[in-house]
Amino acid sequence: MSLKVENLTKRFDSHTVVNSISFATGRTGITGFLGPNGAGKSTTMKMITGYLQQDAGDIEVCGIDTRKERTAAKEKIGYLPEANPLYYDMFVREYLLFVAKVRRVENAKERIEEVIRLTGLTPEASKKTGQLSKGYKQRVGLAAALVHDPEVLILDEPTSGLDPNQIVEIRNLIRELGATKSILFSSHILQEVESICDRIIIINKGNVVADDKLENLKLNSAEGVVSIKFAETPDENWITQLDGIKNVTENDGAFRIHTDDPEKMKRQIMELSLKHDLNIVSMDSETQSLEEVFKQLTKK
Repeated sequence: MSLKVENLTKRFDSHTVVNSISFATGRTGITGFLGPNGAGKSTTMKMITGYLQQDAGDIEVCGIDTRKERTAAKEKIGYLPEANPLYYDMFVREYLLFVAKVRRVENAKERIEEVIRLTGLTPEASKKTGQLSKGYKQRVGLAAALVHDPEVLILDEPTSGLDPNQIVEIRNLIRELGATKSILFSSHILQEVESICDRIIIINKGNVVADDKLENLKLNSAEGVVSIKFAETPDENWITQLDGIKNVTENDGAFRIHTDDPEKMKRQIMELSLKHDLNIVSMDSETQSLEEVFKQLTKK
């Protein structure tokens, strides 16, 4: 495992921001780290990267205990915080060289040119960072996080401020990096998380409320939809009286039934069709989107 968190806790005065959470990531792959504002995401990331000290619990980065060997653990991590810190009076290459020297990168100039190409900074590499657009500033921050070739990447809202074309480019880059690195990826854009993450961790009020592969979260979510169409026109009361219906809509003879148990609902529909001699033209169950799952798990 590249990253292991056990019983991690952080308090500010009497308020517990992160409440004894545990999770681990593999050596490669992209893990989405989600939660509403104030859930404890950024605080958790800051503890993992060593910017904040935990009050309790353990963090291991590539097998290194961050309490015992803080510097060695930091060498394994690349971090792009939500508030991307840059020195605006420094040129792009100058800033990356500064970061590379702090990181004690060998062959720093060659590595800088490599990450400039990798992050698409080549057209803007001769400018000062303060002259760049928000999108290119994000790219500089990502390049700085990559310059020492870390095994673990912590990305907090990495596509914030990018235009649609830039978002696609950075998403593709993150996908490529996920083949060789372990990435913890936080974003409020759930469609983005859905498109690139192998696994999802959802945190709410300082507690982990979900940790699974995306497809499993959707399948195991509390609500689903069963779509059914009969060859005949059934009495609508037959449908609405089925057990476990949360909501039902009808359009041109097709019914969409929202239910907590789609499999049970499909069994009831089969029984209904036999009882009233109805012919089923089509019957499908739909899993919820990540957005719907997120709302269910984080609602008050």
